[in-house]
Amino acid sequence: MEFFGHVIDGAEVASASGETFASVDPYTRESWAEVALGGPAEVDLAVAAARRAFDEGPWPRMGRAERGRLLHRLADLILANADRLGLADTRDMGKPITQSRGNDVPRAADNFRFFADHARLTPAEALPMDSGHHAYTRYEPVGVAAAVAPWNFPLMLETWKIAPALAWGNTVVLKPAEDTPASATILARLALEAGLPPGVLNVVHGYGPDSAGQALTEHPGVDRITFTGESATGRVISAAAARNLVPVSLELGGKGGNAVFADADLDNAVSWSLRAIFTNAGQVCLAGSRLYVQRPVFEEFLARFTAAAEAMRLGDPKLDSTEIGPLASETHYRKVRGYVESVADEGGAVHAGGLGDGWFVRPTIVTGLPATARHQREEIFGPVVTVTPFDTEDEVVALMNGTRYGLNAMLFTESLSRAHRVSARLRAGTVWVNCFFIRDLRAPFGGAGDSGVGREGGTFSREFFTEPKAIVMQID
Repeated sequence: MEFFGHVIDGAEVASASGETFASVDPYTRESWAEVALGGPAEVDLAVAAARRAFDEGPWPRMGRAERGRLLHRLADLILANADRLGLADTRDMGKPITQSRGNDVPRAADNFRFFADHARLTPAEALPMDSGHHAYTRYEPVGVAAAVAPWNFPLMLETWKIAPALAWGNTVVLKPAEDTPASATILARLALEAGLPPGVLNVVHGYGPDSAGQALTEHPGVDRITFTGESATGRVISAAAARNLVPVSLELGGKGGNAVFADADLDNAVSWSLRAIFTNAGQVCLAGSRLYVQRPVFEEFLARFTAAAEAMRLGDPKLDSTEIGPLASETHYRKVRGYVESVADEGGAVHAGGLGDGWFVRPTIVTGLPATARHQREEIFGPVVTVTPFDTEDEVVALMNGTRYGLNAMLFTESLSRAHRVSARLRAGTVWVNCFFIRDLRAPFGGAGDSGVGREGGTFSREFFTEPKAIVMQID
């Protein structure tokens, strides 16, 4: 059984206590790896290492081009180890290998390449002043960044946090989700192979409350906290950060609305809507879990959508033919199962899908639920979509905005004016028109309401991971 340790100050180590925990393959429901179980002691060591690497080491003092060269080398190593990294995430959380290896690994490499180049090419401002002075700006690294990553896109979302932090000269302590620890250790091994100095990227494994996660986000030696996960955990982290006056970036839950208008290209709408809810077995914060279809095309869309969902192939996520794997853990399966089993109690009907064997949930389509049903308001985080007819533009905007979440939304229409008009009225950090999950790393990413605080990506990541400084010089 493979062992994955913490990576602290350039060395892979076991916990001081010797304690470990098992990583369970959701398909076989058996342990496949042993992982070092860390806590406050390991967090203290990792933060101290990151602080030394920042205060005394070469990393923040390197030129941006030199840092960028090392991060590009790390991106090369990620691609060279695509099979291993992809299989690690697949075995940890049940994601189909075609998604982990074919999508997540390349995007992880792209994260390092983009932010390395973005930091290198970003200009400062020169500000001539009428008073006979001259001002200019500098963007300086902040120090130690704490990154707490989720289990649904382990490698990809870890690198989304790590890459900009490192590119701007910070050091990092990463706490991966306990359900998906493997790729984080592999990534840290590759970072050392790429030439990143010891202490620049540290990894501590462990649980969240009363353990490694809480110790990291409450640590007085941390200068920034970036977290992706549940809204309830985000509130706890935000409160801890406030006590230490540490800025936070929180990308939290979602309950994405998806509106299909009568003039939409239905083939395109069905294809993207299918991906929006059933990719990664619906374990996506951006999932289009509330589907609204204008009444004239409701029955036709529902028939096409149902047929496509029922044709999706469930199975061993390590096989290229599998489109939907099991849910990531027994705990999460029980949560999603509870929503499926309570549909009738809320006044709806399971139109298609339902529970499968093991930790599988088939692509599940629910109809007839009122807007007040908890399935319409709460984040299920599984392959379960509610489908509801609507009549007018005003009606669907109200329905889509009728939740405390505001991460993302989608709409399908051939009317350019409607696309602009509805997009402007939706309360969401990202609105996709006639598509889903298309990302530009320059664009802001984040949500409103219970979906989080702040934005990352491009200049927004620069603002978060640097301290802008104004320097004013007398000339006359």
